[in-house]
Amino acid sequence: MFAAADHEFMARALRLAARGLYSTTPNPRVGCVIVRDGAVVGEGWHRNAGEAHAEINALQSAGDRARGASVYVTLEPCCHHGRTPPCSDALIAAGVSRVVAALHDPNPQVAGRGLARLAAAGIDCECGLLEQDARELNVGFFSRMTRGRPWVRVKMAASLDGKTALESGASQWITGPAARADGHRWRARACAILTGSGTLADDDPQLTVRGVDSARQPLKVLVDSRLEVPLDARLLAGGKVLIAGAIDASTRETKAEALRALGAEIVSLPAAGGRVDLPALLAELGRRGINELHVEAGARLSGALLAAGLVDELLLYLAPCLLGDAARGLFALPALESLESKHALTMRDVRLVGSDLRLIARLGSARR
Repeated sequence: MFAAADHEFMARALRLAARGLYSTTPNPRVGCVIVRDGAVVGEGWHRNAGEAHAEINALQSAGDRARGASVYVTLEPCCHHGRTPPCSDALIAAGVSRVVAALHDPNPQVAGRGLARLAAAGIDCECGLLEQDARELNVGFFSRMTRGRPWVRVKMAASLDGKTALESGASQWITGPAARADGHRWRARACAILTGSGTLADDDPQLTVRGVDSARQPLKVLVDSRLEVPLDARLLAGGKVLIAGAIDASTRETKAEALRALGAEIVSLPAAGGRVDLPALLAELGRRGINELHVEAGARLSGALLAAGLVDELLLYLAPCLLGDAARGLFALPALESLESKHALTMRDVRLVGSDLRLIARLGSARR
């Protein structure tokens, strides 16, 4: 049974963890608070992958005051050597008396062993405080560790009648500046941004994060079955780019070499009908340490992801306008034979962003 003070200190640790929202990938966002005699004596969070974990930063902040103290951490302390030494060993050496973790680490290298090592050293260990809040903060990390693929969030901007562009493809701008700025914050927290060749042809997007205080740019991923991307496309102008094709790059060696010369990497993932194998692409991104995948694509690619059961969350901005029946819709999906076959959604958040309505909804299989 956790006391009110326990909730207060873990909530503080979660706020610290959120400071790493844009910077910790592929690692989880973790915060830590050290308390002695009811007062905070040290705190820290994981800032960047490869640097000290939250527990280490908190222990350095606390110094000798950590001895006999309680530690509140948003994820089970690690017990293996990665790019940094085990945090569980550091906590034992510091002489802490109690460790409260929000939830167990899904990484198979940890998965309960971190807390077990602490308990074996005589430290009082508890787990499960504000578990759901901690899981939400690292929903992509949990997805990659448990499913081998990133959490897929599809972002779309549409009119109130569900249209994303005019019949001609023109779509800039349906939503207002506040919604577009908010969209960049969602881009910034993602490890990669994905689009398709259709959106590339219509909008020539940069796929970069702008207007957000973040030193990191997500990986740009282009689904381009036949390697038709123009060499002067803006997404090739800077930053890492991964192009997923459905043909052997050697069949278009001149084009492939030109793309590589611009810094792009090409992977061939063929599926039936000359399309890219989307489940294989997500598995490949998972192997590359991609936790959250932010999708900004057209109706065909977004519909293909949805139809394949690969979409976890929708981030939808609805503008107070109407574009009419001839305009382009949100998803290209096969016709349903009955309402029982509909794609069920669970609303997670509804709010105004500027003059636009922002909806966050999850597919039936991704309600957590």
